[in-house]
Amino acid sequence: MAGEWKTVRVQEIAKRTATGPFGSAISSKHFTDSGVPVIRGSNLSQIVSTRLDDNGLVFVSEEKAREFSRSEVRHGDLVFTCWGTIDQVGLIDSRAKYERYIVSNKQMLLTPDDSKADSLYLYYYFASPDVRSQILNEGIGSSVPGFNLGQLRSFEIPLPPLPEQKRIAEVLGALDDKIELNRRMNATLEATARALFQSWFVDFDPVRAKLDGCQPSGMDTATADLFPDSFEESALGHIPKGWEVKTAHEVSTVGIGKTPPRKEHHWFSENPADVPWMSIRDLGEAGVFISHTSEFLTTEAVEQFRVRRIPDNTVVLSFKLTMGRVAITDGEMLSNEAIAHFRLNPETPFGSAYLYCYLKGFGFDQLGSTSSIATAINSDMVRGIKILVPFREVADAFERMISPLFAQMKSIQKQSRTLAALRDTLLPKLLTGELSVSVLENAERKDVRDHEETEPD
Repeated sequence: MAGEWKTVRVQEIAKRTATGPFGSAISSKHFTDSGVPVIRGSNLSQIVSTRLDDNGLVFVSEEKAREFSRSEVRHGDLVFTCWGTIDQVGLIDSRAKYERYIVSNKQMLLTPDDSKADSLYLYYYFASPDVRSQILNEGIGSSVPGFNLGQLRSFEIPLPPLPEQKRIAEVLGALDDKIELNRRMNATLEATARALFQSWFVDFDPVRAKLDGCQPSGMDTATADLFPDSFEESALGHIPKGWEVKTAHEVSTVGIGKTPPRKEHHWFSENPADVPWMSIRDLGEAGVFISHTSEFLTTEAVEQFRVRRIPDNTVVLSFKLTMGRVAITDGEMLSNEAIAHFRLNPETPFGSAYLYCYLKGFGFDQLGSTSSIATAINSDMVRGIKILVPFREVADAFERMISPLFAQMKSIQKQSRTLAALRDTLLPKLLTGELSVSVLENAERKDVRDHEETEPD
């Protein structure tokens, strides 16, 4: 390790450490619709490129927050999970929506001394795979893992001088910022595609306009002519005249994945040379397209247990435990038994983009009671999902309009995967001093010079 690096304990570089309010003091009965937000485990992502998820926050009143002032966090503070998923860490950075938060009863906080340690550097250190594994290995308790405040305070960290910490954090942060920008771009592209789908196939705006004797807004005459000008009754209620309602089984071959016996470890792999095998968690971490899985199955496992291969560009849907996660495969892969896939029939007039948009907006509560929806949906119910089938000409027109959006989303996701792989390669090397930032900066300057020298006059 470089000469000026040293190993310190967290308590040596902390201004403050604390746990969340005790037990029932911050239970759901205190939550309100607004006020001071509360950070729970669901708001801490295990993906390094997302530091704090502001979605799904609950709140407590200003009065209640004052009671919990010792558990308050602000910009620059780190938050850790101390019970349950104990390898989670979040950073309250400049992108956070709120000025202050309260941590829940299963969280801990760290306010670094900014004269000794950089918050973003510490975040990347605790979010690195090796350190997360270390925390899991040192967890206390059997049924529910724990990582307590004493363990956090005594946790040892390799620490370079503060300027070097900031430079390391800046390099890693730049990669994450680009990944975050890509995520927002894809969210906008997906919203655009789904808005068009909503207009054409849910609200039926072109049909309603023609029914009223008007030209559909924002649509040329040739496209408008593809839509009928009246409605008829169906199993889904009023739909455009001549369109159909079919089941998922009628428009596709619905396949369900499999899991080999977990105790027989030789069937499972982390080697990308084997066959990607998706889980519900993988679906949750994917965007519109899924190309990355945390586990793989060997070819022998696929053959032995007859696990169905899911072709490229196939829509997949989670239907057990976590209902309604949808994605399109980017490459051939497999899935476990909680995920269904839909191989569209040749005569089906629409493609994967249409089915993706349809299932993203589908009300899965139609398939069972809200109390049992997470566990009671079976493969027969999935095969029986009612799907609106438009005229082929309308489906083709929709496909032409949104195909460029989906192609761009796929390209952006691939770029983000490349950036994430680069970040994950650099992360352990920078955080241990094996690779210095100055080496990267010199290499970047050389690339710029080489590019300038090869440019024509």
